[in-house]
Amino acid sequence: MKLSDNAEVLYVDNHLAVAAKPCGMLTQPDDTDSPSLEAVVKLWIKKEYQKQGNVFLHAIHRLDRAVSGLVLFARTSKALSRLNEQSRLQEIQRIYLAEVESLPEKKDGKLDHYLIHGDHRAIIAKKDDPEAKHARLYYKTVKYKALSTLVEIELETGRYHQIRAQFSAIGHPIVGDRRYGSQNGDGDAIRLHCKKLAFQHPVTKELLTFETPAPFD
Repeated sequence: MKLSDNAEVLYVDNHLAVAAKPCGMLTQPDDTDSPSLEAVVKLWIKKEYQKQGNVFLHAIHRLDRAVSGLVLFARTSKALSRLNEQSRLQEIQRIYLAEVESLPEKKDGKLDHYLIHGDHRAIIAKKDDPEAKHARLYYKTVKYKALSTLVEIELETGRYHQIRAQFSAIGHPIVGDRRYGSQNGDGDAIRLHCKKLAFQHPVTKELLTFETPAPFD
């Protein structure tokens, strides 16, 4: 179900919603008038179900403004608690597609770093830094291009700017991500996309899987 600003609702029931966010849109409202996926989906639910009053909708995870892809929302406090617990236990599978600059030395592998949440960026830190949090992801090469590589990424942890910081740290920033060293693009849209979510329904316990194609693939 296509919404305004190129957002899309893929699934909704009484407990949760899954929507696709385009590049350039916030996941949640901030203190500006910029559109957010959460606000757009709330408005759609309000109209579709003719709901009176406020609509309960909370994101289980967030995507950076410059990133596109799938976002999972809870529609009740019970679902929010249970989905947050799945997230904490790393039981929600999140698969990303990224186009990184140049060619990684290894076709697939694991990245381990320690990150600090800095001022609008993640900073690579040492393990013994008291503020550092462990970040781990797995990647595999999907396709080589002339000056870049498409990689599929599965997160084990979900740190702030994790994918962006980790690939920059190994010398392969995401295409368009000037904040982390990319030599092209303006930063409004980077080539990073959450393409797949898989998780257990918080009430029925059914395994749910959702996928959406990347705009740059």
